[in-house]
Amino acid sequence: MAKKQGFFSALREEVARGLSPGRSREKTSVRTHPPAEAVPSIHRRRRKDHARRTPPSRPPEVPVAVTFTSASFRETLAPLVEGPEGGGTGDAAGGPAKEGWNRWVRGQLSRAPSATSAIAASASSAFLRSDLRLLLGVLGAPLAPVHVSSADPLPHLCIKNSPIETSSAQYILQQYTAASGGRNLQSAIRNAYAMGKVRMVASEFETAAKVMKNGCVSSHTAESGGFVLWRMAPDMWNIELAVGGSKVQAGCNGKIVWRHTPWLGAHAAKGPVRPLRRALQGLDPLTTASMFANARCIGEKKVNGEDCFVLKLSADPQTLRARSEGPAEIIRHVLFGYFSQRTGLLVNIEDSHLTRIQPNAGSDAVYWETTIKSSLDDYRPVDGVMVAHSGRSVVTLFRFGEKAMSHTKTMMEEEWTIEEASFNVPGLTMDCFIPPADIRCDSTAGTREQLFQRGRRKSGTGHRAAKVAAAGKPKDKQDTIIWRVQL
Repeated sequence: MAKKQGFFSALREEVARGLSPGRSREKTSVRTHPPAEAVPSIHRRRRKDHARRTPPSRPPEVPVAVTFTSASFRETLAPLVEGPEGGGTGDAAGGPAKEGWNRWVRGQLSRAPSATSAIAASASSAFLRSDLRLLLGVLGAPLAPVHVSSADPLPHLCIKNSPIETSSAQYILQQYTAASGGRNLQSAIRNAYAMGKVRMVASEFETAAKVMKNGCVSSHTAESGGFVLWRMAPDMWNIELAVGGSKVQAGCNGKIVWRHTPWLGAHAAKGPVRPLRRALQGLDPLTTASMFANARCIGEKKVNGEDCFVLKLSADPQTLRARSEGPAEIIRHVLFGYFSQRTGLLVNIEDSHLTRIQPNAGSDAVYWETTIKSSLDDYRPVDGVMVAHSGRSVVTLFRFGEKAMSHTKTMMEEEWTIEEASFNVPGLTMDCFIPPADIRCDSTAGTREQLFQRGRRKSGTGHRAAKVAAAGKPKDKQDTIIWRVQL
């Protein structure tokens, strides 16, 4: 009976190991008993515990159960082989070395990036780059609708011969100037400096079929950066804004407005010289008051719980025509200012301009409407001048006109804070506002053409032939051009 139990126990052991019963016992016994150093100590402890708990009447069955259990634990807890092991008997027998090589190859293949993931990563990076270009192109350095100069005096308050809308706007601006520091103090400012931080995000994209949301400006998808703004009277400014590894620079020397981006290079702005919109966001009260000098009061409105007077300013047709270029025609540009009835300060500013683009004469026109709404907060005095130290802007780009029920709407958000601000900075000169060399060459050529066309128009109105001769540069090194018109 003991022999039968031993035979069946051995058979059970062979089946448990996955081997054929016809194999020799010598080979099985060699594979069944590995070296002592290869067996973990936990297996030996479990084997001793099993041996102490087993009754002495059934000694042949104890090793079978222990051997099966220890073998299963040994295969589970055996260390993985990261690479092939060379020069051992295991390779010849097709043992653990071969199994380790297969695992190593599978691991290398799993670690290698697939083509699909590479394409998805490149598409995602291209989408982020396009979003960043759109953010910097729209929010980087937008300009005000019309040309104003901080040196121009504000109009005197007149009630008799002016409409109620105009006189009310002049009164509101007088209150705003007094609340922001006074005309005398602001007129004594020669230059100014401001440094701040920004966060931008393209929050929403909408088509006729679906709406995709990308989060708000406080989410992790927002791009962070900073800006430095320099201003100098009269009408000179320079800004550098760096966000997400890209930098946008723009400036004005009083005669030319230019901008430089990494993807377009340096180029001059069309139309007259206009102030920077970011300076109107609570940083330059004098230019803001001059901007709304010809505005009209169109009523009252509550903004963020604050009762405000609303002033409206529209760009004149001559400015719109001067800003249009090629197939792009600017139809309108309107600016709204919301002045608090309680404090007299500017708490919200909104501008909207509509552009019509028609590439060909017979093709359908496409319309782009851009609306920027900015709220100004945290007014604090800086050298006696009230400056808004934080704010938030929401931009809406609406494209329509190609087909019926075919439109796109993109929403962008920006938050900014002012870290440092100062007035009358010593050492700031006009050399800090010199445009790039290629911009100066283009502007000189444009000035020559404008003067030439102006001379032709003047000669045509007098019905006399005109001979326009351009004298070269004088012998001194001044960059001026003398035009002589012989009537």
